[in-house]
Amino acid sequence: MENILSATVVPIETNRSIWDRVFTVHPLVVIGTKDESGNHNLAPKHMAMPLGWHNYFTFVCCPTHTTYQNIKREHEFTVSYPQPCHIVHTALAAAPRCEDDLKPGLANLEQLPAEDVDATFLKDSYLYLECRLHSIIDNFGENSLIIGHIIAAYANKQALRFHDQDDHELIHKNPILAYLNPGRYTIISSSQSFPFPKGFKR
Repeated sequence: MENILSATVVPIETNRSIWDRVFTVHPLVVIGTKDESGNHNLAPKHMAMPLGWHNYFTFVCCPTHTTYQNIKREHEFTVSYPQPCHIVHTALAAAPRCEDDLKPGLANLEQLPAEDVDATFLKDSYLYLECRLHSIIDNFGENSLIIGHIIAAYANKQALRFHDQDDHELIHKNPILAYLNPGRYTIISSSQSFPFPKGFKR
């Protein structure tokens, strides 16, 4: 069998994070929580995804972050999937806190209250999730995995899939915002059907 190392493949040192050496594609979401003072907080995350085929959602956070502390205390959170036109709004949610522990940038963001959890959404997103905390798994280095059970979900009508419409056209008309780690983003407006082999089942 041929060796993986070649003139075009080289090793990456693993004594530090490998994830800043190549670009990888991630969703870009905004997590909503309530802090200890009763204020609502929004924070963008990109290490985030559905957990399995059922209604569970997970993302990576750090125990020192307010988002982690809020979820551990309140046992609930929201997830907003922003549209490409709201990249600046999403970036504002990442602004650092001031001495009073508040984020001034949040005042410029339009928010919507969730229905079943005490948190807010980023307005005009294309997908909204309300989650109850399922579990937190710590000790991935300095990071943790937060897992939520989705108890309610809402979507922009234009983003919903239907059996009688073309998926390519749906994505073309309603582009998707994606994060290219590290430090870049892109807008996905073109797609192709995946070439699953005959008889494939998930």
